[in-house]
Amino acid sequence: MFSIIIDGIETNVSENTTILVAAKNIGIKIPTLCNLKLEEYFLNNHATCRMCVVEVDKREGLYPACSTICWEGMNIVTNSSQIIQIRKNILELLISNHPKDCLTCSKSGECELQKLTQEFRLKDIRFEGEKNKFKSEYSESIIRDPEKCVMCRRCETMCNKVQTCGVLSAVNRGFHSVVSTAYGDNLEDTVCTFCGQCVSVCPVGALHERDYSWEVMEALANPIKKVIVQVAPAVRVALGEEFGMSVGLNVEGKIAAALKKMGFDGVFDTSWAADLTIMEEATELKERIEGFVRGEKNIKLPILTSCCPAWINFIEHNFPDLRDIPSTSKSPQQMFSAVAKNIWAPKIGLARENLVVVSIMPCLAKKYEASRIEFSKEGNRDTDISISTREFANMIRYFNIDFEDIREEKFDSPMGEYTGAGIIFGRTGGVLEAALRTAYEWMTGEELKDFNIFTIEKSKGLTIKNVKFGSQNLKIGIAHGLGNARKLLENVKSGKEIYHAIEIMACHDGCVGGGGQPFIHGKYDILDRRVEALNKIDAKLELRKAHENPYIKKLYKEYFEHPCSEKAKMLLHTKFLKK
Repeated sequence: MFSIIIDGIETNVSENTTILVAAKNIGIKIPTLCNLKLEEYFLNNHATCRMCVVEVDKREGLYPACSTICWEGMNIVTNSSQIIQIRKNILELLISNHPKDCLTCSKSGECELQKLTQEFRLKDIRFEGEKNKFKSEYSESIIRDPEKCVMCRRCETMCNKVQTCGVLSAVNRGFHSVVSTAYGDNLEDTVCTFCGQCVSVCPVGALHERDYSWEVMEALANPIKKVIVQVAPAVRVALGEEFGMSVGLNVEGKIAAALKKMGFDGVFDTSWAADLTIMEEATELKERIEGFVRGEKNIKLPILTSCCPAWINFIEHNFPDLRDIPSTSKSPQQMFSAVAKNIWAPKIGLARENLVVVSIMPCLAKKYEASRIEFSKEGNRDTDISISTREFANMIRYFNIDFEDIREEKFDSPMGEYTGAGIIFGRTGGVLEAALRTAYEWMTGEELKDFNIFTIEKSKGLTIKNVKFGSQNLKIGIAHGLGNARKLLENVKSGKEIYHAIEIMACHDGCVGGGGQPFIHGKYDILDRRVEALNKIDAKLELRKAHENPYIKKLYKEYFEHPCSEKAKMLLHTKFLKK
């Protein structure tokens, strides 16, 4: 530790502390646009925006606070009249090359450039001249609008260092520099997984989700169509934040009430389909482990969970030779929609083309997943429209619903009843924990009483755990974040590590940190509280194992017969492609 002075205040700092962090620790705010802690282990500090410049030891020239490391006796001034004027000039220059469509921009209200403009009370921009012209690019999940790029390079750090996808990077030089793909290719023509984490960290509207909320409105207004909706587990513990409610508050009842008020013909819970997914995945897990113990040569281990579409995109792009080890079970979104279109609709005398299935997801990759050709029949998608938590919040506002005061209601039956196993799909480790709860009882013949034996604590995004499974010991791997997934899969591919089962989630802390959730602006403790909220829901439920769900039992009795039956494989399973 050593002593420095910031704005006349003496404080002690440790080695390798930046001026920005030192100032924040004593309550001094320094504006910044590019600096952001990405997850718990990565920092974006390219020092490109220069909004954080400060004066050091009365030296000539200013220092970027985000990337300047403190030294003994340093005397820092953060807010002199000269510094404030320079920051204003920088801000004006940024805005002079920025589109002025704030009223219609998807990031309006959440835009960090907009907030800085308000803080500096800018009314007129003195600088006019040439503006960059770049083509906007559309995909099923993400829209890229390079003209709004401020070269903060947060998305580049997220894509390359955290997710290790390598899709985005800075190109060109000087005034024409921008973050783009190689050769300016569309995202769909790259190895992009559509995880949406670049959207989560973009401070402006240069990256945003493709909005389908108006397509939902059109479907609701169509008298010929019957429109139903499913809501993912992680949405209920995040949506309230959009309306100023407590972080992690479970607003499940308000969600159901709001959707019924909007006019949906059926309001269901994806957690029900998560229980269905466990029936299939746990069966696959049981069959593979028992086959491995018997010494069958064609058994592929480890089994990998297959619920996260961004993760599936990742393995298809990066590890095509491992495509035969994930579970072939569809994700809960796609299982729900397959059952709705192929079983529920005929049962009520409705043609599948007249049923519109909408999903509300914490994930932008779900939009891409819904568009995959294998999840459609004769051009009719199983999941017609997928919208994010943020889009759903906007729909609530369109309908002028007082979300905080709306009287709570329940999801509809039968596809609205879930167990604790289904609800924990929304956080990292939850899918595999849910599968182990069921597989344990099926394989040992014993009742699982201590649920904590399968609880897997996260540890720097990658957790390895040995669990007692009757007379066997299973080695389990849990990864959240695609960079951690890469490490895990490289170990599998090289034979360095042997696992029985692996769960991978593309986003930090799993679905609670999905690319379609309310923005957290680098405050990752928010995700911890969302996780805690899901765990509390699970702990309070009477039924906590998927195979105990009475409506799942009924579905198998009336239609599928048993998990992984021929009927189940036709409707509930899929295959993976080489990209």
